[in-house]
Amino acid sequence: MKRIAVFCGSSIGFSAVYANAAKQLGHYFAQHNIGLVYGGGKIGMMGILADTLLENNGEVIGVIPNLLRHEEVAHTKITKMIVTKKMSKRKVTISRLVDGYIALAGGFGTLDELFEALTLGQLGIENKPVGILNTNGFFNHTLKQLDVMVTEGYLKETNRNMLQVSNSVEELIEKMANYQAPLVSKVVNTVASK
Repeated sequence: MKRIAVFCGSSIGFSAVYANAAKQLGHYFAQHNIGLVYGGGKIGMMGILADTLLENNGEVIGVIPNLLRHEEVAHTKITKMIVTKKMSKRKVTISRLVDGYIALAGGFGTLDELFEALTLGQLGIENKPVGILNTNGFFNHTLKQLDVMVTEGYLKETNRNMLQVSNSVEELIEKMANYQAPLVSKVVNTVASK
């Protein structure tokens, strides 16, 4: 994979374990010549990840909507910054630049981007791998909710299995490199069991 989009928090969180995971991922990307495409921020997890790559001569491309561009948010030292007019255009631009997606710890924005990437795969619009670096079990409850969706008939098992998960950077990247997208099938199940 040449470039990977990483979704993560604009906050740093309360535990250093998450910042350390961002640094570890940044080091891995730099060592393996994987370019980072991300939200363009210089704060929180985003800033730590970008700075780690920059310190190790890695490629960092930011994609930021104009409304978030103000000086205290936008990173000014990255390889390239792309400014979009809307949040929706930001997502399309990121999608066109990358070979896969990884989510680190974050909030609503991280989950929004993660689930949009999964939905694109479910609909067969993209066939790129989507991964979660599950540091400290951060996504355990999210993953349990996906299992409930399968159990209750709202998510197919094949679509649930699209999401690659590991707490190890190396294992996650290996899973993503070996990912095979499912054949696109009917998404909606209209038959309710009695």
